[in-house]
Amino acid sequence: MPSVLFVFTSANQTLKGKQTGWYLPEAAHPYYILSPHVKVDFASPKGPNPPIDEYSVQAFKDEDSVKFLNDEVVQTKLANAKKLSDIDQKDYDAILYVGGHGPVLDLATDPVNIKLASEFYQSGKVVSAVCHGTGALVGATDASGKSIWAGRKFTGFSNAEEEIAQMVDEIPFLLETKISELGGKYEKAAEPFGAKVVVDGKLITGQNPASAAGWGQAILAELKA
Repeated sequence: MPSVLFVFTSANQTLKGKQTGWYLPEAAHPYYILSPHVKVDFASPKGPNPPIDEYSVQAFKDEDSVKFLNDEVVQTKLANAKKLSDIDQKDYDAILYVGGHGPVLDLATDPVNIKLASEFYQSGKVVSAVCHGTGALVGATDASGKSIWAGRKFTGFSNAEEEIAQMVDEIPFLLETKISELGGKYEKAAEPFGAKVVVDGKLITGQNPASAAGWGQAILAELKA
């Protein structure tokens, strides 16, 4: 059975002090797609109990999101989330970065995370992220030291979506702009907040919360392949 690592942010505040964290449906939807078929571990920079974005709890009352919050197995995994510094990429077949605004605030510049993400990529494993989780990979490089995004297709929370959400001033960079500057080829849904999943080899990205289930399905398909 393949093993996958869900990585959550440890950041709980934006640049201007708004509450943030990881985004509920972006963990819940892929978790229930993947968990029947793979072994799942949770990790974050600081380890146990990564902070959830409280807005996402209020905004998403779908079956999987509610189930995730009350799932005893999930609660145990969150309470015992590993520190990223204790993770060995050799133990996993894929790494998944859950969104929420947190990842652009801590994971993007965390040297432990950058090294780990680069090791996953260089080992030919599935490297995946949804929404702002894509921001966790801005420092990742291939074996030659070049950005993993150079010449690769990707998606993530769009600049337009960030403006609609009124969060532009709350974060250090805009995903669409930042990864495009690294050589990435940005793709997005026809309308803001529409579902979009981009697969470029073993690099799998989802645009936003609506994309989380399709993102999980794309990861599962790649692991089964």
